[in-house]
Amino acid sequence: MRAVYIKDLSTWASEFKFSVPVSVRFSETDMYGHLNNTVPFIYFELARIEFLKEIRLMNNWLDPKGASFPVVADLQCDFVKQVFFDEKLEVFVKIATVGNSSVDIHYMGKNDKDEIVFTGRGTMVQIGRQTGKGIPWSEEEKILFVN
Repeated sequence: MRAVYIKDLSTWASEFKFSVPVSVRFSETDMYGHLNNTVPFIYFELARIEFLKEIRLMNNWLDPKGASFPVVADLQCDFVKQVFFDEKLEVFVKIATVGNSSVDIHYMGKNDKDEIVFTGRGTMVQIGRQTGKGIPWSEEEKILFVN
């Protein structure tokens, strides 16, 4: 594994607690039956949103009168094993670090043989609807991220 955000793979992988199941659809594959290289980003979004709903942060951002919302500032995926049509995957998500108005999120995809097929990371920033600038996390939000 060459992903620079992973220091020790077994420790890193053992820290994931939240996941969502995914079945690879035919439309998500290329002409060779491989998972298209853009699709893990969609899986990351699915897992991230479900995680944020689980920790009860999504409701604030979905309120049209809310003062802030999240944006993805960067996102990367590292491919480890081939994935094919109709495979069953588990896509994991965890918070790696919490900044002032940003959070670094890590992702891991595993197949039904419990093999890692892809990993990823990305930064999400909370910004103000009116200003478009970063809004610091409240202490309550920081606690939600780390618990």
